[in-house]
Order: sequence, then C-alpha cells, then structure tokens
Amino acid sequence: MTQSKISNSLTWVIGGAQGSGVDSAANIFSKACSQAGLYIFGKREYYSNIKGEHSYFTVRVSDKQIRSHVDDINLLVSFDAETLFRHGDKVTKGGGIIYDQDLVNTTIQEVPTIDDQALKKITNMLKKANKSLTVQGMLDYAKDNGTILYNVPYFQLLREFSEKINDHSLSKLTRTVNVMALSASMAVLDFDTTVLTRAIKHIFRAKPKIAELNIAAANYSYNYVKSRFNSTEFRFKLTKVQTSSDIILMQGNQSSAMGKISAGCRFQTYYPITPASDDSEFLESNQIIESTPDGKKDSIVVVQTEDEIAAITMAIGGALTGVRSATATSGPGFSLMTEALGWAGINEVPVVVSLYQRAGPSTGLPTRHEQGDLMFAINCGHGEFPKIVFASGDIEESFYDTIKVFNFAEKYQLPVIHMLDKAIANSIMTCRVFDQYKINIDRGRLLENIIPAGDTGVAGNYLRFKFDENPISSRVRLGTENGIFWNTGDEHTEEGHITEDPDNRIKMMNKRMSKLDLASKEIPAEDKAIAYGHNDPSSGMTIVSWGSTKGAILDAIDQLTVEGKNVKFVQVRLMHPFPSSLVEKMLENTKVLVDIEMNYTGQLGLLIKQNLNRNINYKIVKYNGRSMSSSEIYNALMYIISGNAPRRIVLEHGA
Repeated sequence: MTQSKISNSLTWVIGGAQGSGVDSAANIFSKACSQAGLYIFGKREYYSNIKGEHSYFTVRVSDKQIRSHVDDINLLVSFDAETLFRHGDKVTKGGGIIYDQDLVNTTIQEVPTIDDQALKKITNMLKKANKSLTVQGMLDYAKDNGTILYNVPYFQLLREFSEKINDHSLSKLTRTVNVMALSASMAVLDFDTTVLTRAIKHIFRAKPKIAELNIAAANYSYNYVKSRFNSTEFRFKLTKVQTSSDIILMQGNQSSAMGKISAGCRFQTYYPITPASDDSEFLESNQIIESTPDGKKDSIVVVQTEDEIAAITMAIGGALTGVRSATATSGPGFSLMTEALGWAGINEVPVVVSLYQRAGPSTGLPTRHEQGDLMFAINCGHGEFPKIVFASGDIEESFYDTIKVFNFAEKYQLPVIHMLDKAIANSIMTCRVFDQYKINIDRGRLLENIIPAGDTGVAGNYLRFKFDENPISSRVRLGTENGIFWNTGDEHTEEGHITEDPDNRIKMMNKRMSKLDLASKEIPAEDKAIAYGHNDPSSGMTIVSWGSTKGAILDAIDQLTVEGKNVKFVQVRLMHPFPSSLVEKMLENTKVLVDIEMNYTGQLGLLIKQNLNRNINYKIVKYNGRSMSSSEIYNALMYIISGNAPRRIVLEHGA
C-alpha cells in the first residue's frame, strides 16, 4: 500500500566531522525553508574539540508554529560513516537516508572518533539484528525498518563537476560536499531550487565567488538525484507557502546580543568560554551601530580580557561611569566572578551578567546543555547582598528580557544575572520580528546635573548611599561635578567612607536588602511567571519549569490538548526574589504538580518547597547534556497520566 504524502512536516538531520561544514549546510537548509514560508526549530550538537569529532544539526520544519525538536528523524543527510552509525537506526519508517556509497564497506572499528560506550551499544544492536558491523550493515538495519536509501557518489560527482566547470582543484571543491549532500536532500524533498539558490547566496553573502561555486555544485547534485531516483516514492515533501512578513529566522547566540544593543549597552567584557563567547563575538562584529533614535551613529566597546575576574571588574567599572555595562560567561567563569559581584552588591552598582549555562561541575561537558546553575546564581557570593536572577525561555524572550534586565539593574541599582543556556545559544528558530515599540528604557535615579546644594554628608560630599524612605539612592556618573563619593569593599557611610559602626551596619543592610521587596512589588506579573493553558479538573495536573524547557513543554501539552488531555504549565521567569504569592495563586486547583528541569536535583522544585512549602509530586529531569525534546516530555506526561509512573523520571534520549 502506498503511504500517504506528508507535506511540510519534517525532521531533517545532517551530520559529519566537526569542521566539515555541517553548520553551514544546516544554516542554508534552515534559511531556505524559512524563505519558503515555513516554521523552523533547529539545534546544534558538537564536541568540545576544535575539529574532527562528530557534530550534527537537527532541523524540524513545519507549516505551523513549532518551538522544539522531536526524537524521530525523517531524513538523515550524511557524508561520513560515523553519522550513519550514530543516527541510522533513528530514521522513521518511510523516512530516508542520503549517504556516500563509497563508505559502505567501512567497519565501525575503522571510525576512531566513536567512543567506547557508543561503539558497544551500536555493535550489540547490529549483532542482535544479525547485521555486519559495517556501514552497509547499518543501512540494511535501517532498510529493514522501512527506511528508503539514497546512495550518492559524492567524489564521483566532484570529479564530474570539476570537468564541467573546468576547475580541477579537487581540494577546493571538496569543501562543497556538504552543500552537495544538502542539495541531494532537497531534490528528494522536491524543494524549489530558486529558493535554495537564494539561501546559499545569503549564507555566503560575504564571499560571492564561493557562493557561486556552491550554487553550481548544489545544482549539479540536485539534478543528479532527480535523474537517478524516483522522488515520488518519498512520502515527505517541502513546498513553498505564503510567506509572513513578520516572521524572521533567528539564531539564539544573536538574540540576547541584539537585545544588548537595543537596550543601550555600550560596554561588554568577556573571557572566551563556550557557549557564551558567541554573544560577545556577535557584538564585536556589530560594534558600529548605524542608526539610533536621534539619527546618529553609535558604537559598543567589547573587550576580551585576560580572565573572568578582569571581565566582571571591568564591567563594574564601566557601570560606575554611567555606561550600561555587561559581561557574558558560563559556569566556570561565573565561579570566578562571584567575589566581584559581592563588591557590586555592597556598592549598589548596576551590572548585568549573561550566564549561559552548560553542563558542570568543573569543566563538565563544555559544549553540552544543562540547567544546573540556578541555585548557584541565587546564592553566589559570600555574605548577603541583593541581586536579581531572571531566566529566559526561548530566543524571542531572550531579546526582550535582555532589555528588561538592564532596566532592573539600573532601576534597583544591583547586579542582575540573566540566565540563558546552551540550548538557547545553539538553537535557531523562526519567531516574530522584534518590535521596537515594546522597547522601554528605564535608567532609574541617574542624575545628569550638578548635585543640589545641601545634599551632602559630614565631610561635605555627595551622599551616594543616602538613607531615605526609598532604598534606591540617586547616583551620578564618575566625574560629575560635586559628585564626589567613595567605593570600597567595606561597609560604609552614606558618603562611602569605611565604618564598622553597628547602627550604620543595620541601616545599610536594611537599605540594600529592602530593594528586593521593592522589586517584588514593582516588577510586572508577566515578568515573574506566566501560566499557559489550564488543568483538567479531574487530574488537576500542572507543570512547573523555567528556562529553555519552555518550547518542548508547550509543544508537548499542545499534543496532549489535541487528545483531550488538558495540562497547565507555569513558567517561572523571576527566579530571585522568588514570586511566591503569584506562583501560589497559579497553582490553585493543582492536584498533581510536575517539575520539569534539565538538572539532577530539580532545583526549581527545591525553590517551590522552600518558598511555598509545597512538595513536587513528580520530577521529570534530564542531565545527559542533550536538551529535552517534546517527544520525551509527551511520553513522560502520558506515563504519569497512566498512573504507573515513578515519582522521578529521568530522560535519556540523545546521541
């Protein structure tokens, strides 16, 4: 029986050795699909070495909004043996594999980058299925599962292509293999070649000659596959739909950086660390800001420092001059910044730290994903000082949230830790065009003029830390006339002079810490927590989570809703100070509370217990370094609904 066609709903995966063009091919594919009016969600997985190890890029495509990846693969594009060994068994029935026919006799032992654990797992699987331990054995395994195989002789095509264009430098042309593999998949999908050409031009827009070479190679590969294979047998198709003018394709490592430019951040420091470096590198590439509200050019200074201690202290120094300042780092780097954050706290300095979480502890999994730094961010530094910890859930949120955290930092004059992560940084998705009318800049009590007479302390100097009914003192830029005050790491008077007076200590601690009470009252509810959907009265199930699990949870509960199962989702955004009363209200009528997090202990669940004295009924956690899919969450929730699930479910999917 002929299977029904599936149009514009597909999971596409491309894999290869790191440095072989996997990312470029995936970006071309994503751009082409978005230009065709389709929605995209993609995620990048890679090892921490520079070149050689296996990397792969998953791109999910749909004509409806999507916010996450799924576990199944519908079309696998490979140009090396390891991709076939690692992913060939994940391709669905009716799906396809594009591979290099010259690799079929490669044994699994001949692929040195396959680690021992994966080697054992794949070997056992093939032996159990009575297949040879070769690429051909894996292809036979996939074929038995209903996968369609497309063998493409890449290097034969390269030789023929070199003859056609009269360029015999195969070493140069070899670089186009990734695009030829991508184009072969587009031929199988009956995709419009004019849109593909446009996407290639866009990705290589800075190198027009390379763009033209890749376009020619793509067309040659496309025509070869069309002439050799019957594309009507493949059930998945991608076709152009009406393009929406308010949808853009955005990479996660750019959205927060763009938010910084829009927020008026004009000084960023960093020490290179994965995955945070991409944030600073984007700013370095876009330091000159062509247009500002007053029609003038502007710029942002980005400094690569000698270490993370220098990065945070320089950012604090920049903030003292009145410039909106930030630094970007990941777990190990953030560890080095904590003492200086305490200095910013006691001196009431507005500074933003973009904390891109990755898997720890120590170096951990430096290029993999986890949400393990929540408690650390809330409790970082010795002693007690006010800080705001704020978490974004996706690429679109991270843009607007970046603007908000600068406002929080300056309005309440304290450090703000903006929680992002590897999953957001290394994903790509279609989202709404960023709306400039949603951008609001609030610089708080920053004085531009000369200090009024009489507002001075015992030494006749400016009261930078003035005691008042409002715990937020006015502040001035360093160098403001008559605005002399002192900054130290010690407790101080209103002017900033060191003192150990007990009464002063009580007043200063009360002044600083009461900022959190003020922030709790003033920060809008939608910035504290957001509730999605509603729970079924019979089950009363509510999910609580934070950060980048948002998209996968929303996609999973959408699927449950279609099946008549209603589940509520509460996304907590303001992690500290914790919005206890709001979250408690959102959890009304909840009988079954499910915590979903990318860490071992369920750190949000611990906060809920601490602040609401409420126990979590079920924990769904994942900590293998790979982000959650909506498939995993859906299956776990169905398991809980069945009534047979354990109280703790550990998700394990990922290559």
